[in-house]
Amino acid sequence: MLTPQPKVIIFTTPTCSFCRKAKQYFNDKRVRYTEVDVSRDQRAAQDMLRRTGQMGVPVILINNRPIVGFDRPQIDQLLGIKD
Repeated sequence: MLTPQPKVIIFTTPTCSFCRKAKQYFNDKRVRYTEVDVSRDQRAAQDMLRRTGQMGVPVILINNRPIVGFDRPQIDQLLGIKD
């Protein structure tokens, strides 16, 4: 039986290159995610700031655990991805 995939949310902006890298990585690994564009959603930007103290993107939430930036080792650990 497969374990359910953790819930993944990525806070992004359209101009963020690391956001694109993170989304491409999730696509390559077949990880489903929800993208939130904080440049269009002020509430989401405030929520991200409240959770992390950061305004920089990407901020990735995996089962509500925040990762600031595209930190592949931490992402892999929380998602159980092994190379």
